[in-house]
Formats: sequence, C-alpha cells, structure tokens
Amino acid sequence: MSLESTELKIGGQSFKGVYLAILLSLSTTLGSGVWLASSLYSRLEAVEGRRIPEVGQIVEKAALDKKELQSSIELITAELKANDVSQLQGKLATLGTNLKTILEQQQKLLLIDESVTELKLEIEAMKATVVKAELVSQKVSSFESKVSKVSKEIEDLWKGLDYLSNPLQ
Repeated sequence: MSLESTELKIGGQSFKGVYLAILLSLSTTLGSGVWLASSLYSRLEAVEGRRIPEVGQIVEKAALDKKELQSSIELITAELKANDVSQLQGKLATLGTNLKTILEQQQKLLLIDESVTELKLEIEAMKATVVKAELVSQKVSSFESKVSKVSKEIEDLWKGLDYLSNPLQ
C-alpha cells in the first residue's frame, strides 16, 4: 500500500494519498506559524503591559542614594580619624617585632629544653656509673680488709717461725 495508490472519498469527491500528504504538511506548517505568531503577540503584550518608570524618578532616587553614600563615607572617615588609625600602624609594627622576638626566644627555649633532656640522660648514665663504682669500692674495701687480715696472719706466722727457729731471742 503506497501513498500514490491510496484514495480517500469524501462526499463524492476522491482525493489521492499524495495530495492528502501535501495538504497535511501545509496545514501543520500553517498551524505552527499561527501558533508562533500568537506566542510572539502575547509576549509583546506582556512587555507593553509592564510599567516603565519615568527617568525623573530614577534620577531623584539616584541623587538621594548618592547623598546617603556620601554621608556614610564622611561618617566612616570621621570615625577613622577619631580612632587614630595612623598610630595603629606603628603599634602593629611594634607588636610584630615583639612576636618575632618571642618566637626567637621560644626557639632558644626549645634548644635549652633539648639540652636539658640530654643532660638528664647523661646524669642518669653517671648515676649508674657511680652506683657501679660504689659497688666496686665496697668490694675493694672488703678485699683490702681480707688482704690485711691475711697479711697480719702471714706476719704472725713468720714471727712464730722466727721464734721457733731461735727461741732464745
């Protein structure tokens, strides 16, 4: 079934399919054009319906806003002068210098803290050495007392041998 062989009979009139296709495409194109024109016309009416303010009112409002801004600027300027911002810069510079000095001192304190920690470790090591030395010293003292006892006994033995070898002395 092709478009060329299709026919439509309406009220005794016969219409071929090709003519119906052309008629349908023309009618949809015309309908789209009418819809577009209607849409554009409604937009135009909406734009015309808006109230455009007069230029004189806008100029007056701008002048009032300008006066308000100028008075605000003058007030801020007066407050800045009253607060003496110029001296604030010097104070900030002094504060910055003080902060740098504090940071340097803090770095030195951290180095001292590290040194103190190292010294504590060395002191603990020295304490251990002193304890060992005291133990060795006690052992040496004990050994010396034993040696002196042995020396005394040896001397007494020699004296006894001398007496025995020569009892008349």
